[in-house]
Amino acid sequence: MPIHHLNCGTMCPPFARLVNKTGRLFERGRMVCHCLLVERSDGLLLVDTGLGTADVGDPRGRLGPGFPALMGARLSREETALAHVERLGFRRADVRHILPTHLDLDHAGGLSDFPDATVHLLAKEHDAAYAGRTLGERQRYRRIQLAHRPKWRLLEPGGERWFGFESVRAVGGTEDEVLLVPLVGHSRGHSGVAVKRPDGGWLLHAGDAYFSHSEVYGDTPECPPLLSAFQWLVAVEDDVRRANQARLRELARDHGDQVTIVSAHCPVEFEQASTAPAEAAAGPVRGAQRATYMN
Repeated sequence: MPIHHLNCGTMCPPFARLVNKTGRLFERGRMVCHCLLVERSDGLLLVDTGLGTADVGDPRGRLGPGFPALMGARLSREETALAHVERLGFRRADVRHILPTHLDLDHAGGLSDFPDATVHLLAKEHDAAYAGRTLGERQRYRRIQLAHRPKWRLLEPGGERWFGFESVRAVGGTEDEVLLVPLVGHSRGHSGVAVKRPDGGWLLHAGDAYFSHSEVYGDTPECPPLLSAFQWLVAVEDDVRRANQARLRELARDHGDQVTIVSAHCPVEFEQASTAPAEAAAGPVRGAQRATYMN
C-alpha cells in the first residue's frame, strides 16, 4: 500500500521561537496539516483532511473570524487534499474511506470535498461535535464543515490490543492493514490511525496527541511554550492526554524499529517524512515513506 504524505494546510502563527524553537521571537512560525493518502486495491484512503476547498473559498464563514488571521493560514487550494489527489492522477470519487483523527476545523475541513467517502470515527467524537456540550466544544467544531452530511461509520469502544494500546479496531475494509487507535484527551474521541507500511512495519499518525517531535523523540521530552499552553487549554481531559502521550514515547522507545510515529502539525516530521527514501528503515521520523511532493 503506497503511502503519500500531504501537507493540507500551512499555518504561520506568531512568535516563531515559541512555536518552532527556532527563528526570532516576533517572526511567524510554521505548522503543517500532515495528512496521509493510502493507495489500496479498493481505492484511496485518507487520514485527516486538513483545510478544504470551501474553507479556502470562504474562510470567515467556514473557519470563523479569528482562526485564519491568528494562525496565519495560507489558504491555498493547491494545498487541499483534493488538489493533492488530482495531481496524483486520481479523481475525487477514488477516495473511498476517510479516517479523521478528530473533527477540529483544521482536520475535518476537507471532508466535504469527498462526499461519497465513508468516514470512520469514534462515536464519542461524533457526539462531541454535534452536541456541543461545552463552550470549548462549541468553538472548536465547525458544524458548517459537516453540513454535507458525511457518510459516517461510527465505532463504539472495543477491539484488540496493539503494542499495548487497547480497543484498537481494523477499519476501512481491511483485516489488519489500517487500524483506529484511541488516543483520547485532546478531544473526547481523538484517535490515531496506524497504517501497514510496504516493508511490513507500521506508520502511526497520532493526530494532535502531540504537536512537536521533541515531545515523543529524544531522551528528555519537551514542547515549545506556546504549543504546550495550547494543548493544555484545548484538552478535554489533560491528564488522559498526557498519559497517552507518555505511552507514545514508550512506543517510540521500545518499538521504534517496527512503528514510526508522526503527528499532525510538526513541520520537522513532515519534512523528514517527505524526503526519506522509500526503503528507509523504521525509526524516529526517518521510517516514514517518501511523499510524492510537498508544499
